[in-house]
Amino acid sequence: FFFSFHLIFSLFHLFSKLLYTHLLARACVQIKDHLFAPNKELMYGKNHMTFVDPIGFDDIPEGVSRPGHFRGVATVVTKLFNIVQPTNAYFGQKDAAQCTLIRRIVDDLNMDVNVQVLDTIRETDGLAMSSRNAYLTPKERMISPVVYKSLCAAKNFYHMIFLGSVSSSSMEEEEDDGKETEGKEFSIPSNTLRDIVEEVLRSEPLVTDIQYVSVDDRETMRPIDVVGKDGAVISLACKVGSVRLIDNIVLKIG
Repeated sequence: FFFSFHLIFSLFHLFSKLLYTHLLARACVQIKDHLFAPNKELMYGKNHMTFVDPIGFDDIPEGVSRPGHFRGVATVVTKLFNIVQPTNAYFGQKDAAQCTLIRRIVDDLNMDVNVQVLDTIRETDGLAMSSRNAYLTPKERMISPVVYKSLCAAKNFYHMIFLGSVSSSSMEEEEDDGKETEGKEFSIPSNTLRDIVEEVLRSEPLVTDIQYVSVDDRETMRPIDVVGKDGAVISLACKVGSVRLIDNIVLKIG
């Protein structure tokens, strides 16, 4: 994630050992004036005892998979905001729950920071860029776009229903005993979208574990039962070989 304050560019990278080799050498970011890359000792002194512990995030699928993760994110981002006091902070959509959490922190703690969520940066074949991709074998890397493909399949179905005005026996509020349905809004059961994603993932033998596929509210990341025109976020975590990959896609009209 990146923070900007006028001409100051500051960054804290959780994988500090890879910071210079992975980011600077590969020119993944442009340094404006300054690079802020604090070490563990600076961020957490020997007597550090205070943490920001957001309620509810340990209960969502990514939180269940990674206990304590969101407390760590909330704490380090709060500390960085306090140290840098940025005007703008930029985060990637790839970590959808993290983006929701940071917006919640800024709002709940009355921080004067403008949070900007940017589209996920992808390889040309659709795989979301991640440091974890380096651990994929050549064969695993070749089939890994199936992760994004599975999300796109659900998004295409969503668009077919709402933009193509297509009805389906699986839709909520379908015609009931010939009653008038004009003006009613179709909703897609979340299970239908999950099944689409999982079907595509299971078609690839190298996807060894589907940890979760979650359909959530776009603003709160809380699970929802049906998806209407307000859209949703579909998030997933799975293993390709032994490498855990995460990705998500936003469903919306327009």
